[in-house]
Amino acid sequence: MVSDGAPYGSPRTVKILVVSDVISRAVYSEGIRDRFGDVDLALSCGDLPYYYLEYIVSMLDIPLLYVHGNHDRPLQTERGEIPEPRGCISVEERVVKMKGLLIAGLGGSIRYNASGIYQYTEHEMRWRLAKLAPRFWRNRLLCGRALDVFIAHSPPRGIHDQEDRPHHGFDAFRHLIHRYQPRYFIHGHSYPRMGVPERSRVEETEVIHVYGYKVLEVSIGTA
Repeated sequence: MVSDGAPYGSPRTVKILVVSDVISRAVYSEGIRDRFGDVDLALSCGDLPYYYLEYIVSMLDIPLLYVHGNHDRPLQTERGEIPEPRGCISVEERVVKMKGLLIAGLGGSIRYNASGIYQYTEHEMRWRLAKLAPRFWRNRLLCGRALDVFIAHSPPRGIHDQEDRPHHGFDAFRHLIHRYQPRYFIHGHSYPRMGVPERSRVEETEVIHVYGYKVLEVSIGTA
């Protein structure tokens, strides 16, 4: 588990900029510091250009944690391939403690064709989740909770997902919510639709759909 060394004790609030799927002019602009200069941390749920994530990091000078979307690809340049966004921190199959929050992630979508790099069957996603289980249990022993924030590209099955195959959610994520009860499950991938809320309560977890960007304020140090 990676740690930033931040203490977990006295209550405080972490302000988080979450981005996913589409470039926002509010973020990718000269006014980014005016709008988001008080943000402590950034999260990306995938399907965004690497230069966009790097811009956020360089302009706001904050950590950015990310998972991959199903459309992500290594960036090809004249100097060679750039496999990951520079200056950013992947939480794919990892647990990271950042700003006092326990954060984990699994990117990608359900497998819907043979050519996708970040596509997974339900069985494959369950296996990826199983590899995180020992770290979640360790967190419960040491911190009293498995995790605070889980970021994914795809939604849980039946929550904010769609019926077309590429936008199916994962049953594995329903299992994650039931067993480990993160405070927040944040995802992208599906499209905003009339009548479908952007936030849903599932047991003890708030599931939040991000398309473009959202700013969240998360209290820590009260557990």
